Amino acid sequence: MSAGENKLIRRRLAGAWLSSVISITLVLLLVGVASLLLVNAKSVSDYFKENVQVSVLMKQEVTEDAAMDYATKLDALPFIKGTRFISKEEGTRDMTDMLGEDFLNVFETAPIPVSVDVTLKAEYVSADSLEMVKKVIGESPLVDEVVYQQSLVDKLNTNLGKISMLLGVFIILLLFISFVLINNTVRLNVFSKRFTIHTMKLVGATKSFIRGPFLGQAVFQGLFSALLAILMLLGLLFVVRREFSQLFEVFSLDLLLVVIGIVVLSGIVICLVSTYFVVGRLVSLSKDELYY
Repeated sequence: MSAGENKLIRRRLAGAWLSSVISITLVLLLVGVASLLLVNAKSVSDYFKENVQVSVLMKQEVTEDAAMDYATKLDALPFIKGTRFISKEEGTRDMTDMLGEDFLNVFETAPIPVSVDVTLKAEYVSADSLEMVKKVIGESPLVDEVVYQQSLVDKLNTNLGKISMLLGVFIILLLFISFVLINNTVRLNVFSKRFTIHTMKLVGATKSFIRGPFLGQAVFQGLFSALLAILMLLGLLFVVRREFSQLFEVFSLDLLLVVIGIVVLSGIVICLVSTYFVVGRLVSLSKDELYY
């Protein structure tokens, strides 16, 4: 075989390896995005739940100082995430914005009491827990009424449950598709070396000996593709953070290491498994079958 032919073969093998790396990288990028959604599913759910407000309306005779002191006591309760004191003036202004400037004309005195808006910790935003919260807060002699939108809470919990289920199905399908795509890519890459495998078999090499170099290359290929996918994922996150910074109030970057681990492990494991079975099948082929 001439030097020119050797150079051409090496160029083709390099092209096949490069195309495999690009394909695997793109698939692993999708795995990374899906994993980022999966590990942050609870954070997203908690974010929406902790934005549900419970309004604590104080009695008309309660002064603003007394209401502010009570808000401080509410902050100390284990199920409270935060409180916001609303004065009569602020409450009146909010109602005016909602109902128009003329709504107060029917009253001799301003009917809006001081109030405290309460946000709860996510685990307490459910029908049973909210009833308990309402009972505890309502026991204070300063409180006239505790108000929250039960229908909103029910819809929120129902929709979050549906979204979590759909996300789980999407992740499973994506991992399956990823395995199939990477398996096909690895199979094509290894199949291009079938004659080399056959030559090794003719000189007495065992299956494990033949698999060894290919498995080593699979680990390197999976790791290299995973690193490229991680760099692309970080670049994507940088762009998203610059354009949609509010999303990072929901996503926890502390879990990014978990996502990186999933991408790296997926790349190595899928490439290893695919290479193991593909090389095993090629070793079993006869000389005539190598041409088909």
